[in-house]
Amino acid sequence: MQHFDEEVEEYHRGVENLLRQESSSEGRQILEQAKRYQQDRLSLFHAELEHGATAPGSLSPDYENHRNEVMDHMTATLDRYVDFHEAAISAGVSRSRESSAQAEAITEQLVLLALVFGIGLAGIASYTILRPLRQLQGHIKQIGQGNFRASLHIRAPSELRDLVDTVNWMGGKLQELDDMKGEFLAHVSHELRTPMASIQEGTHLLLDEIPGPLSQEQRTTLRIMADSSRRLITLISTILDLSKMEAGMMEYRIVPTDLKRITDMSVNKIRLLADAKHVQLVVEAPAQRVWVKADAIRIEQVLDNLLSNALKFSPEGGIVKTQMKPDHRAGVLEVAVSDVGPGIPADELPHIFERFYQGSTKSRHSTPGSGLGLALAKKVVEAHGGRIWIESEVKKGTTVRFILRLTKPGVAV
Repeated sequence: MQHFDEEVEEYHRGVENLLRQESSSEGRQILEQAKRYQQDRLSLFHAELEHGATAPGSLSPDYENHRNEVMDHMTATLDRYVDFHEAAISAGVSRSRESSAQAEAITEQLVLLALVFGIGLAGIASYTILRPLRQLQGHIKQIGQGNFRASLHIRAPSELRDLVDTVNWMGGKLQELDDMKGEFLAHVSHELRTPMASIQEGTHLLLDEIPGPLSQEQRTTLRIMADSSRRLITLISTILDLSKMEAGMMEYRIVPTDLKRITDMSVNKIRLLADAKHVQLVVEAPAQRVWVKADAIRIEQVLDNLLSNALKFSPEGGIVKTQMKPDHRAGVLEVAVSDVGPGIPADELPHIFERFYQGSTKSRHSTPGSGLGLALAKKVVEAHGGRIWIESEVKKGTTVRFILRLTKPGVAV
């Protein structure tokens, strides 16, 4: 009985502690109900004790059934109380998870907002600083390519504007120097042309033995002089032509021109030199005539320069090929002059059309050029509304291509 009373007292203390801690009305109701079931259990137990005192050795009828029923109710009530709190804990965990997910979503939104804000700041910085710097970089590249006339005007911070003004001043000074150089070359070339023509004519008179007979040594010397004077006159004419083109004073007579005929004329000019070098000249063109809008003299000059360069850099036994591919749908004709020479390194290709640029590739047993032929060819082709470019691979050869507009004979240009 002492142990039983202690357990009953411990049960009551536990229930009272739970009642003091319970804040929900439903939980308190469940505990009160468990407390009442315990009272019923005690009442049933004490009644059975009194019955045992009056009738020792026998139990009252249905005592065990009533006891088990009350105990089942107590157990069910306590289980319900445990389930109630487990449900509350689960709901709390769910709410905590929802709050955590909401916090994560808010954090992601804040991070996204920070990224957008950072990108916006980067865009503003790019617009106010990097964009002017890129424009200035492009302008400096144009100056490096020889375009000194363009002036850069941009909105930028004061320090950057000072740099832009300095670059514009530098471009102006370079343009002045370039103009002075062009005027000097044009003036000197013009002044040299007349005496050189006289020297060439005089040399031809001597070779024709008009003043008198020549020895073999004298004839060899005069031929060297005639060849040198011819090359010098060609160089002088090229410089003058370039000066006129750059000044916008070159006049073009653009009419329907048979490019096959022009090509045959240019090929025939170098045929003797090609035969001496054992180089094969190949022309691939359509069977019918090909008419383009062009100044025949200037386009012939372009082909002369391209074929001379191809022959110059071709090895003995090589092939110089001229191809003409009309594209009637686009209304253009592509002309390609190729060789199987040493080729041009990739880092030199962007400079190959610059005046006086000759590159590092040298041909054997040939006279060094002036570096003006390709510059003149580029000016002439672009003046015709065309485009010229170079494709090259070291040790495999070089191909120069240019495009002209197709036309029909007798059509006014």
